[in-house]
Amino acid sequence: MTERADRQDQTAVDDQVDRLLDAAAGTPALASGPPAARDSLDLQEQEIKDAVLRMGSLVEEAIRRASEALTGHDADLALDIIKADARINDAQREVSRLISVTIATQQPVARDLRYLMTLDHVTYELERIGDHASSVAKQVIKLSPEPPLAGYVSLPEMAERAAVLVHGVLRALVDADAVAAREVAAQDDDIDRLYHATFDEVVELMRQDPANVERGTRIIIASHYLERIGDRSTNIAEDIVYLVTGDVEDLNP
Repeated sequence: MTERADRQDQTAVDDQVDRLLDAAAGTPALASGPPAARDSLDLQEQEIKDAVLRMGSLVEEAIRRASEALTGHDADLALDIIKADARINDAQREVSRLISVTIATQQPVARDLRYLMTLDHVTYELERIGDHASSVAKQVIKLSPEPPLAGYVSLPEMAERAAVLVHGVLRALVDADAVAAREVAAQDDDIDRLYHATFDEVVELMRQDPANVERGTRIIIASHYLERIGDRSTNIAEDIVYLVTGDVEDLNP
C-alpha cells in the first residue's frame, strides 16, 4: 500500500471516529452520505422491520394454534406446530442476514445502528418464544389421548394472554411507542399470577390422586413455557423502550 493510500485510509477512519464522537456527545454529525444513500438505508431498514413483523405473526399464530390443539385434543395440529417452528427459525436467520448486509454496505452509525441491533435482539426473543410454543405443543401430544385434568386448569387462558402479549408488543414496535411497550409488559403480571395458581392447583390435584401425576406434571411444564413467553415478551418491550428513549429499563423487576 502506498503512503498516499495510507493517508487516505487514516483520514477515512478519523472521519468515522469523529462522527461517532459527535453522536455520543449529542452534537450534529457530518452528513453520512448523499440523500440517495439515506434513502437506500431507509428502504433496507423498512425491509428488515417488515421481516421482523412477519416473523412475529408466525410466532403469535404458533401460540394460538398450540392453545387450539390443547383444547381440541388435537395431536396432529400439535405436530404441525412443532414442524412449523422451522419456519420461525428460518425467518430469524433471514433477518440476521439482512441486518448483517445492511451494516456491511451502509455502515450505519448512532441511531440507525441502535435500531438495527435492537431488531436483531427482538428476533432472538421471538425465536425463543416460537420454541416455547413448540414445547407446549409437545406436551399437548402427550395430553391429548387423556381426559383433561380440571379443564387443563388455566392453560387455555394463559395461552390466550400470551398471544395477546406478543401481538401487543409487536404493535408497540410498529408504532415505536415506549408507553405502549410498558403497558404491554405490565400485563405479564397476569400470566405470572395464572402460572402460580395453576402450579398450586395441579400440585393439590396430584396429592389427592396419584393417577393425576403424569397429566399434572405435563400441565405444569406447559404452563412454565407459557410463563416464559410472557417474560420474553417483556424483554422485547424493554428493547422498544431502549430503541425509543435510549434508556435501559427493567420492566419486570
